[in-house]
Amino acid sequence: MLSSATAAARIDRPGLHVGCEVKRPFKVTAKKLPTFLPRDVERIKDTFALKLASRIERLPVQVSFSEDRIMSSCVTPLMRKETIPVVLLHGFDSSCLEWRYTYPLLEEAGLETWAFDVLGWGFSDLEKLPPCDVASKREHFYKFWKSHIGRPVVLVGPSLGAAVAIDIAVNHPEAVESLVLMDASVYSEGTGNLATLPKAAAYAGVYLLKSVPLRLYANFLCFNGVSLETKWDWTKIGRLHCLYPWWEDAAVSFMTSGGYNVTSLIKKVSQKTLIVWGEDDQIISNKLAWRLYGELPNASVKQISDCGHLPHVEKPAAAAKLITEFVRETCRCKEVESIS
Repeated sequence: MLSSATAAARIDRPGLHVGCEVKRPFKVTAKKLPTFLPRDVERIKDTFALKLASRIERLPVQVSFSEDRIMSSCVTPLMRKETIPVVLLHGFDSSCLEWRYTYPLLEEAGLETWAFDVLGWGFSDLEKLPPCDVASKREHFYKFWKSHIGRPVVLVGPSLGAAVAIDIAVNHPEAVESLVLMDASVYSEGTGNLATLPKAAAYAGVYLLKSVPLRLYANFLCFNGVSLETKWDWTKIGRLHCLYPWWEDAAVSFMTSGGYNVTSLIKKVSQKTLIVWGEDDQIISNKLAWRLYGELPNASVKQISDCGHLPHVEKPAAAAKLITEFVRETCRCKEVESIS
């Protein structure tokens, strides 16, 4: 359970009212933000996004497909805990800033929490562009985990991040204690016909993906009852990483590689899994939650009412509560196993 203070206090985000807590008002100026972030970060108004952005670091990761270490972006925990670490992934072509509202609640609940940028997305330094296909993304995460965490984690994947999480859990089970899959995009067949596009057409498609109108439209699909001003700010947050000069090359690398196709891996997942779904998801039907439940060997389902595709953005208090309870249950089960 989250603290009574969390349950009682409220944060009013523009257009949303969510029960959660920040212990004191904060103001983050551009001077406190990492210098490697795109300069347009200064145009963002959302104080939660700015607060989390101020904590983004780049840690070195050595991979087999690059001679140079990749300086990999993430948010690291303020303190290491004896509990199982939680690692937060993000959705397709996004960043750790997705977790701007839920991350502080997980920390307040006492969880050792990491937010990780998947290779090719987020704020890592990819000036010497590595391949950004599924195998490279998987190895990058594993080498990051091995170098900087080194203990089995609760891996949380929203949307396409659920496919990323399943791919890692099946191929590197030693790194993953359990899974949380949120509004999981796990039944698509990768990037489909986009993988066969000529390079010129692929770059044209990526240019459209980066465009403000498309990103703003995506916010209209994902969220109801949110003001235009807020959606505009969230659009700036969601496309901030696209402003790096290497983003288009990384996006084309992923698109032409075929992307994630993990349907055949679902039944191979051995880890205990929590499936979380927004009841009003307009992107992926919540009926797929029950299909996924039926195919995973050890899973449970929790739905969040009056919530769309991204519960950790729209209903952070509910998302944090479910994740926290699941992590604590996982810890209890692990303790019982160690005793017996």
